[in-house]
Amino acid sequence: MLGLSRSSYYYEGRGESEENLKLMNLLDEQYTKAPFYGSPRMTAWLKREGYQVNVKRVRRLMKLMDIEAIRPQPNLSKASAENRIYPYLLRGVRIERVNQVWSTDITYIRMQKGFLYLVAVMDWFSRMVLSWELSNSLESSFCVSALERALEVGKPEIFNSAQGVQFTSHSFTSRLLREGIQISMDGRGRAFDNIFIERLWRSVKYEEVYIKGYSQVKDAMTGLEGYFEFYNQERLHQSLNYRTPEEVYFG
Repeated sequence: MLGLSRSSYYYEGRGESEENLKLMNLLDEQYTKAPFYGSPRMTAWLKREGYQVNVKRVRRLMKLMDIEAIRPQPNLSKASAENRIYPYLLRGVRIERVNQVWSTDITYIRMQKGFLYLVAVMDWFSRMVLSWELSNSLESSFCVSALERALEVGKPEIFNSAQGVQFTSHSFTSRLLREGIQISMDGRGRAFDNIFIERLWRSVKYEEVYIKGYSQVKDAMTGLEGYFEFYNQERLHQSLNYRTPEEVYFG
């Protein structure tokens, strides 16, 4: 149910300078605290911390990290047969049962000398992490792989994601449509449309990633595998009446 994208076995540093990697790690921590910070505010914050940066550099690093400020933005995406944007279906919807709504997203995972990307698929009602994958690139294949793993566990009525190219790709959306699953997508710049997985990322980073400081991919794999087992099987959630996600999901 849990796995590592095959490309990650061949992980090498992503070609960024040591200084840029340090800046990216700082941006990651600050974004986890303040996801409403865009590149101008991040630039100002870094300057206050003593780093000589400009907004162009910060914007490039944030794009590389696949993060943007949480705020309503114009929808600049162009719908096409290969990259259709679906409407957000969950506003005002009561989440009352498992497999009613699943969601997914990607986050940046820092390493001591480089970085990886993590994708996860979560059931909203139980908070169960159904699958996850690591990758050293933002190609859609690792997201499709996570989706396939999750579909081995169950099938949702609605699947919600961001508008990233990984989730609007034909390979991803066609897999959902073949299963008869309704597709929902966050409004652009509105990560709180996917609030449960945003909370998951905060937990993963503060309770695992920032503590461990992975040096190798195998360390990240082992650490995250252990963390998600703990999260699903042992971590008590107040919102679940102090039950675990696995207890709720499997009932």
